[in-house]
Amino acid sequence: MSHGPLPDRDDQMNSAARTGLAAALDRGLAILNRVIVVFASLALVAACAILSYSVLSRALFKAANYWQDEAAVFLLVGATFMTAAYVQQNRGHIGIEAFVGLLSPLANRIRLWCVDVVTFLFCAFFTWKSWTLAHEAYVDGQVSNSMWSPPLAIPYSLMALGMSLLCVQILVQLALPFAGARRP
Repeated sequence: MSHGPLPDRDDQMNSAARTGLAAALDRGLAILNRVIVVFASLALVAACAILSYSVLSRALFKAANYWQDEAAVFLLVGATFMTAAYVQQNRGHIGIEAFVGLLSPLANRIRLWCVDVVTFLFCAFFTWKSWTLAHEAYVDGQVSNSMWSPPLAIPYSLMALGMSLLCVQILVQLALPFAGARRP
């Protein structure tokens, strides 16, 4: 099983592959992903603070909390979807690797490529539906059913943007072996 990012990911690309378009996109995505992770971390801390404030204000002061839950959910949705490309870039997802020891290195590369293609197809469909949902929410002016009524285009757009970044990340990972890089 793979339980975390590979520490030697950057060492696995050879010098010829570091100069191509796919490698340049990979480096650009790596920088963007690191920036997004910082903001997502801040969003998680903010969600924790908001929910803690909600519990304390309700328990101590009997104050209404009509906005706190939704604000925390919006922050969590943004942090989750926007960091998906970072997780994919570092191969930090949990993968069942029962067949790795049984297959030859070539068969494992083919297996990984096939998994990435299927993953990309699923994520591309999810991205398309997310952008459709975000567009409909924006055009129709959809808001949540709470008293606060924030626009639903906000979390839907974060979901769509995060899935778009994930699709670009998967495409870059599919292209890197053709540019001469070894797969992480």
